[in-house]
Amino acid sequence: MNAKLVRELAQRYFPDVVEYRRFLHQYPELSFQEEKTAQYIATLLQQWGVPHYKGIAGTGIVALIQGRNPSKRAIALRADMDALPIQEANTVSYRSQHEGVMHACGHDVHTAALLGAVRILQTLRRQFSGTVKCLFQPGEEKLPGGASLMIQAGALENPRPAAIFGQHVYPALPAGFVGFRVGDYMASADEVYVTVKGRGGHAAMPHECIDPVVIAAQIVLALQQITSRYADPAVPTVLTFGKIYSDGGATNVIPNAVHLEGTFRTMNEKWREEAHRRMKKMAEAIAKSMGGACEFTIIKGYPVLHNHVQLTRRARAWAAELLGSDRVVDLPIRMTAEDFAYYSQVLPACFYRLGTGNPHRGICAPVHTNRFDIDEAALEPGMALLAWLALRELGYQESP
Repeated sequence: MNAKLVRELAQRYFPDVVEYRRFLHQYPELSFQEEKTAQYIATLLQQWGVPHYKGIAGTGIVALIQGRNPSKRAIALRADMDALPIQEANTVSYRSQHEGVMHACGHDVHTAALLGAVRILQTLRRQFSGTVKCLFQPGEEKLPGGASLMIQAGALENPRPAAIFGQHVYPALPAGFVGFRVGDYMASADEVYVTVKGRGGHAAMPHECIDPVVIAAQIVLALQQITSRYADPAVPTVLTFGKIYSDGGATNVIPNAVHLEGTFRTMNEKWREEAHRRMKKMAEAIAKSMGGACEFTIIKGYPVLHNHVQLTRRARAWAAELLGSDRVVDLPIRMTAEDFAYYSQVLPACFYRLGTGNPHRGICAPVHTNRFDIDEAALEPGMALLAWLALRELGYQESP
């Protein structure tokens, strides 16, 4: 067995994997509602004779590809299954059949590629030692994140993987390419909710009111000092308020309250906790000093995603073995977030990017947009690399 064999198997299964992806794309389901998606996956696993467990964290599935001496060592591969509440604008034959729901973040690709990797590994199960644990995970797009619930449900136990790999579509990179980042890769992400309370009244008589709009404006501006004057410049930090609204009101009415909703992201868990305290203290003090009050709530989201240094370096080298060194690139950090980060907090983890773009065919729309699509040629290296990384990490040595 060598990389050539894995590539040949990926080529053999490619037409089927395209069909898996298209079916999943046509019938997307929202976070923690992936009932039919899970049923579809389980039916395929059963047809292939792959042992699996259903109902993990609701709709999650854990499949086991057992090689020789299954208890020797275990490696995990992960794919997420959920879609987004977006109305698809593409006119392709496999367009979403569910109004207002779309696989706009490529989770159909992740799931189909993992299904292809399952077939490759199941075909080769007599040629490797150990177990590959495949996690089909619900709810990546919605807090608290399906990854955290899968971990709580014991998906990483019996057997406990020595490492875990995950991949994510990347339309900025052409199909056939993959990208890696060693160390901290993606940011933590927290939701910030602020209610500024004042005393409403007629806009022509502000002296008789406590204006929460003015207080909220001061808070929005002042909180930017958290990123510009309190954060270490070497630690990427973002605070953005994307929504501001009042309780009713009109052009000539000062409202009783104003609401702010935003996101806070950083690449350092210690600073994350300190920033939470500073933001709350600053906002409450400003509101009080101006005669109002402030309710400041932070809902903690996904943690920093850390790619294990040695594991990721190995994975990058193995990707070059499989695809060619010219098809493997280094990636910058991202301030977006991923619940795969929870796995990276408890296991050596490697989360990398699968190129899916093709600008010559106009396939370049970003994820989370209604025009997102992929060059389906990406599915072949996608399934092959997942299988190859598992085989290599299990201790298989490339033939000379």
